[in-house]
Amino acid sequence: MQESTVDYLAHFRRYADAYERSLGDRVEADLIRSFFADDFLALSIAGGVSHGANDENFAKVLEEGYRFYKAIGTRGMKVEGVETRPIADMHDRVRVYYRAEYQKPDGAPASIDFDVTYLVQRTKEGAKIFAFIAGDEMALYRKHGLVDEDGKPARRG
Repeated sequence: MQESTVDYLAHFRRYADAYERSLGDRVEADLIRSFFADDFLALSIAGGVSHGANDENFAKVLEEGYRFYKAIGTRGMKVEGVETRPIADMHDRVRVYYRAEYQKPDGAPASIDFDVTYLVQRTKEGAKIFAFIAGDEMALYRKHGLVDEDGKPARRG
């Protein structure tokens, strides 16, 4: 099995930087899409598997997602570390540890640590995410008072 030569810490820091910039006036959909393979799987511990196509519809999904993230008070996201393990030739499992910063409805800050496991293929165009496994983000948002029981952004003062 070939060892990875990708600097995944730098790679996912670029991804997190694009995420942060997308919390501003314009979602960097094309840049975010460049991290993904043409087709990918999204798996959630909360239940559910979905297939994604890296197309214009994905760009629209990203726009909707960032509207939600802004509405719940997301202020930033940083990569705290990565763990990488080769799983097959030219394929790696990368567990990324993030810290996200929020402003709660009452104005108080909140930090949430979480991780996402990515399955990545090394291609001549660079590392491409072909699957990711995320935890139950809605449960974390509820716990910190960012969303209500229905998953809607909590009312802001």
